[in-house]
Amino acid sequence: MLPSVDAAPFQFDQKIYHEDVKTLASDEFEGRGPLSKGEKLTVEYLENAYKAMGLEPGFGDSYRQAVPMAKITADQNMQLKIDDLVFNNGSDFTARTEQVLPQLALNNSDVVFVGYGINAPEYQWNDYANLDVQGKTVIILVNDPGFATQDPSIFKGNAMTYYGRWTYKYEEAARQGAKAVFIVHETAPAAYGWNVVQNSNTNTKYTLVDEDKNQSYIGVMGWIQHDVAKQIFKAANLDFDKLKDTAAKPSFNAIPLNLKANLSVKNDIELATSYNVAGLIPGTSQGDEYLVMHAHWDHLGKTIKDGKSHIYNGAVDNASGVAGVMQLARHFKQQKLAPKRAILFTAFTAEETGLIGAQYFAAHPPVPTKQIVSFLNIDGMNVGKGVDYILRYGENVSELETYLDNAAKAQGRSVKADPRPQNGLMFRSDHFALAKQGVPGLMFMSLGDTDPEYISHKYHQTADDYNPNWDLGGVKQDLALISDIIEKLANNDDWPKWIEESDFKKRRAEDAR
Repeated sequence: MLPSVDAAPFQFDQKIYHEDVKTLASDEFEGRGPLSKGEKLTVEYLENAYKAMGLEPGFGDSYRQAVPMAKITADQNMQLKIDDLVFNNGSDFTARTEQVLPQLALNNSDVVFVGYGINAPEYQWNDYANLDVQGKTVIILVNDPGFATQDPSIFKGNAMTYYGRWTYKYEEAARQGAKAVFIVHETAPAAYGWNVVQNSNTNTKYTLVDEDKNQSYIGVMGWIQHDVAKQIFKAANLDFDKLKDTAAKPSFNAIPLNLKANLSVKNDIELATSYNVAGLIPGTSQGDEYLVMHAHWDHLGKTIKDGKSHIYNGAVDNASGVAGVMQLARHFKQQKLAPKRAILFTAFTAEETGLIGAQYFAAHPPVPTKQIVSFLNIDGMNVGKGVDYILRYGENVSELETYLDNAAKAQGRSVKADPRPQNGLMFRSDHFALAKQGVPGLMFMSLGDTDPEYISHKYHQTADDYNPNWDLGGVKQDLALISDIIEKLANNDDWPKWIEESDFKKRRAEDAR
């Protein structure tokens, strides 16, 4: 029998929750794409809701934080040519750029296989050792050698590290001077099918803009199908599968394929401003210390394919989380006693295209990061029936895990380790941008854990729609648990610390109080 949360101080208003998700995930909001009509409606909805609750503006005198962005729409009529091989966009490969340029081309670019594309001194691993890839095209395997070998002594074994994330691979290749990256897609190590790659990379994308129009970013950000990689390696008289096995060993050395890549990426560029949204409950005796409760408001927006309109409403990912944060904001605003610490309720833009709103917030927070105690993040809720456990992402990462353990125990629930550590969810949502600034966090996510069909049939697809028949028992119990954690953190003197040695821990030490 599942534990009851009726006695918890948090009171769940199921009717309002349904209405919030229904509205945010409606066709009228057009998939909540940044810099679209959907953004305008979403930001207004959140701002008006926070005003109605009586929350103060989260950014000085405004509920909005302007996020300067570029909206980049690549012409999908392109082909990738590698020597005599010709590949079709969408079905065989995807390519885009975050450089703010109307056109980018690969002209007879040398192709090099760099294994997992990792430079990690702490793991004694460098796929770029003694290698010059300046201006070249690199082919990289997805995930990291730990997953490939399932050897716990290599990286973290089955659990993905940040070195396995596609974002890292693009960043490191850019640091090495490469012109283009093509990541080889395989469903198991990527944690999603090719349809997710295709949907996420063949429509409008967004990026922050620096003074140099992002020239330090990688030129071409690409993916290729597994079978395409095999064809390319065969053309180079090499066996892809054998080299893939070799790449998972520390002795691996990068291999020039002696092939040339040609590709032209043409972009329609719009410079515009998107918005993060935040409402504040001020603190009392420790009002200069902040706790942040968050869910990203954006999804994939609307696209036109084959002459038809396709709306990615993102009901679970992440209208469900935004509605959850709004419930928590209403609850804490209605309490008779104000919290000792300030509570900031946030919703960031452009999470789906690379944590862009979170990165901007982390670099331009309303208060210094040393005043932010922790960052709690919802990225998809269990809209089905309640369960007798709560998922924990990461292990022995920070002392916030103790808060999770205690809150779960109070509900009679257990804490269950991430069932898919190989997916690297620790690095795929907005809390990670704050972690890189030293702020410890917890992520609450139920994408596919209670609905096995979600990842394969709904995640980043048009089928992620609102359903009035959702049970919402899982939402109710998880919001009660999160409320318990917020209440404790907002009213004690604790500063949860990082446990494992990491760049996050080093960054926090720089902000030591």
